[in-house]
Amino acid sequence: MGPGLYSEIGKKARDLLYKDYQTDQKFTVTTYTSNGVAVTASGTKKNELIFGEIQSQLKNKNITVDVKANSDSNLLTTVTIDELATPGLKTIFSFVVPDQKSGKVELQYLHEYAGVNTSIGLTANPIVNISSVVGSKALALGADVSFDTASGNFTKYNAGLSITNADLIAALTLNNKGDSLSASYYHLVSPLSSTAVGAELTHSFSSNENTLTFGTQHALDPLTSVKARFNNYGKASALIQHEWRPKSLLTISAEVDTKAIEKSSKVGLALVLKP
Repeated sequence: MGPGLYSEIGKKARDLLYKDYQTDQKFTVTTYTSNGVAVTASGTKKNELIFGEIQSQLKNKNITVDVKANSDSNLLTTVTIDELATPGLKTIFSFVVPDQKSGKVELQYLHEYAGVNTSIGLTANPIVNISSVVGSKALALGADVSFDTASGNFTKYNAGLSITNADLIAALTLNNKGDSLSASYYHLVSPLSSTAVGAELTHSFSSNENTLTFGTQHALDPLTSVKARFNNYGKASALIQHEWRPKSLLTISAEVDTKAIEKSSKVGLALVLKP
């Protein structure tokens, strides 16, 4: 097992603290056609607005084609080719219609001691992004850089460090062009019940503010899990997720501001249906 890609640094803690929490209403349905095409339709109600999206996915050997249309009349097409030319290499080509400057080619390469992700826009003056990680599954060090060839400026430069052992993952990342420093950890307390705890502390150098978020998760049974989190600004959130049939999930989440109890709490509902 190699160090993976840069996006995986601190991912366990981020998923524990932020994944599946929402205060909107979302409904997703996936069906499969006779020729194996997966069609997913989703709708999200945010305040008084409703956003819709339809996605189709076709897999043929090592090639995957995704076509996604949303309520903003945008059409995103992504073509992914696995194991192209050499093992561990993945090629991704994507573009958005009608945005003529959205075309992008991305290469991902996973090695036993390194992970590299690079992308370049298909324009005359493209934005080039390169991220790489070196090390092993136990210790990984990486950087993520974007350069705008039109302006000649770096639009992003981040760095990260990850330490992993059997039940504990710690990560340190420098983001927002060096303006914020985040430290996170994830601890698997009990594998049998998927009980875990995690925390993230972020310091902003420009505002001199700290944000501390900690949370926990626990499986009530093989099909039902609960999560909770709290931050230093008094925001408390909790969710319960039930897999009522294979790959079909019902998630109910709520958020309350403990420093402003007079405000009503926010409740979100997400329903995912798969055959």
